[in-house]
Amino acid sequence: MTSALKIVLATTNPTVGDINGNASQILAVRNEHMHADLIVYSELVLIGYPPEDLVLKPAFQRDAMDKAVELAAVTKDGGPAMLIGNLWVEGGKLYNSALLLANGTISAIRHKRELPNYGVFDEIRLFEAGPLPEPIAFKDVKLGVMVCEDMWFSAVTEHLTNKHSDILISINGSPFETEKADVRYDHARGRVKESGLPLVYVNQVGGQDELVFDGEGFVLDAAGAFVVRQNSFVEETTVTHWDKSDNGKWMCDSGDVAEKNGRLTDIYRAVMFATRDYVNKNRFPGVVIGMSGGVDSALSAIVAVDALGADRVHLVMMPSKYTSEESLIDAADAASMMGCGIDNIPITDAVGAYDKMLEASFAGTEPDTTEENIQSRIRGIILMGLSNKFGKMVLTTGNKSEMSVGYATIYGDMCGGYNALKDVYKMDVFALCHWRNENHPEGALGPRGQIMPVNIIEKPPTAELRPDQKDEDSLPPYKELDDILECLIEEEMPARDIVKRGHTQETVARIQHLLYIAEYKRRQAPPGVKITSKNFGRDRRYPITNGYRDKHT
Repeated sequence: MTSALKIVLATTNPTVGDINGNASQILAVRNEHMHADLIVYSELVLIGYPPEDLVLKPAFQRDAMDKAVELAAVTKDGGPAMLIGNLWVEGGKLYNSALLLANGTISAIRHKRELPNYGVFDEIRLFEAGPLPEPIAFKDVKLGVMVCEDMWFSAVTEHLTNKHSDILISINGSPFETEKADVRYDHARGRVKESGLPLVYVNQVGGQDELVFDGEGFVLDAAGAFVVRQNSFVEETTVTHWDKSDNGKWMCDSGDVAEKNGRLTDIYRAVMFATRDYVNKNRFPGVVIGMSGGVDSALSAIVAVDALGADRVHLVMMPSKYTSEESLIDAADAASMMGCGIDNIPITDAVGAYDKMLEASFAGTEPDTTEENIQSRIRGIILMGLSNKFGKMVLTTGNKSEMSVGYATIYGDMCGGYNALKDVYKMDVFALCHWRNENHPEGALGPRGQIMPVNIIEKPPTAELRPDQKDEDSLPPYKELDDILECLIEEEMPARDIVKRGHTQETVARIQHLLYIAEYKRRQAPPGVKITSKNFGRDRRYPITNGYRDKHT
């Protein structure tokens, strides 16, 4: 009878669609832990998560299943078994499944029952819901295997408990958002409390388009306390030691329990990790960024340097006649602190050429935002030209506050392939700048110490598209704006309740209107990492044509 087990928690960084590459990662972990009994990987680890409609392609289904059979054959060497996530087709139906690979075969398959259909998840249109899963017999131990959302509800755990499972195992593809880890722990503790069983939780790590995964696998004992917890945003394998007590219950020996990161640490590492993986997994040699001397472009550049290294970040200053000497100095100082060179490409002649070309068509009109937007679009043309010539991707720099109210120029500063700050509100941008000047995040490739001039953080934000322009000329202060936007977007709060927080009816009405009419711009914006519960795009799918406005009284 088995009385001891070594179970490895494998937190890896798969790439969607890269079946061979993901299989190599899986085997690399196994080769490092040949004395383990079982290695547990994340949800759909063989094909990457989320695969979206790629899983509907018959050739992809066939290749994924064939590769699972190949991996199973490896286990005939007497080494550790592997519990992996993969798609599976059975009876003409497609499932999101957990596969136990042991003794040279796929010895057990369990299908995900609870299919999420909210926020970024759209699994009901892709997969069939499986039946309530039976425990998997492994070395005289009954493993109660759940796939991600199965852990968020009681039905699967109740069934596994009634079938006399010994250990609960949950494999996950759970994306990061602020406060998400606490929600996961609450659900895990709930399942432990209901079952009286210890629980193993494994999640993937890394960026996939607009999602970033924080990993952070853990083990809870039968009382719901952490006995093991991995670090977040780290590829990590952790060996856990299990013993069967005299009363027949399985217990995990106490191991390392990593401390939780602070909120700003998590946000910064999320945007850094997501930017790194988006650039690297899509095989770009680096990024090109338009610098303005302002806080958003400076923070975006710092994130890129930390993610990729200074040698892969191409900074460009494109001054107009409205660009202040202060901005030129600040941008140059920031580039120096980061260890990057910076090109200076003035746009004054190009602006004059457009003015001349449009002179007859614009006759009899006064200058307005039209001329301001032309400046932005000229800069976009320059950045895209550099991108085309040298292959580096343009990283855009707009934050969530600006994208919410449409303070970004379509085909101008919105041109690019990815936006690290897309889901970061302006007040958090300021906070992250101070944080990065005082901290060097784990895995960052940029220099230690102060990396951004304090003047960039402290000076009033401005687009410098006309004389003496300031953002607050046409917007409320960012602290007030962000509060209103979080109420409207994250909380879906009625306008009257937002007014009760101390905002005027006129301001709330105006911000709500700007939020709605900017939807068409956001539909054409580049992807960017999700860190909140309601990012623009996958989470929040509002109509472009929208006649609704919430009343204030």
